[in-house]
Parts: sequence; structure tokens; C-alpha cells
Amino acid sequence: MLDFAGVQGGISLVLTVILLAAKGFALFDCLGRSESSFALHDTLPKKTWLILLVLALVAHLIFPAPLSVFNLIGTVAALVYLAQLRGSNL
Repeated sequence: MLDFAGVQGGISLVLTVILLAAKGFALFDCLGRSESSFALHDTLPKKTWLILLVLALVAHLIFPAPLSVFNLIGTVAALVYLAQLRGSNL
């Protein structure tokens, strides 16, 4: 018989790890970019993105449930950063 609670827990764990990796990748990418790159892409300044991404990562570590409000807000911030600055390099 299929254990739905176990499947749900496994999916939640995988989603939590993927979202943590996305936020970490966005933060390290932001650290490696020059300030002029942010002005070139007409987005928020580097310091603002660093603050947002650090808060997103800390919130993820404090509230690890992938569907918590703080985690969702942090995920949106990381994905917007990646879309604006990484997506333009493709």
C-alpha cells in the first residue's frame, strides 16, 4: 500500500532543497557581479539585491516549509533576480 504521508514528505524535502539551492545560487551570483552590471540591466542596486537575497536565504533556513509565506516571498525575490540578471545573459 502506498504511504501518501511519506510521498508528501519526500516531495516537500526535494522542493525545500531545490528552493534553497536556487536562493543560494542567486546570492552567490549577486556577490560576483559588478555594480555596473545592475545599472546596465536597469534593475535594483546591488546592495538592495544582496539584502533581499540574504533575507530570503535566512527566512528559508528559519522557516524551511516550502509553502510558508516567508519562503514563498524569498523564492519570488530570488527568481526575479535570476530572471532579470541571469536571464539577460542567455
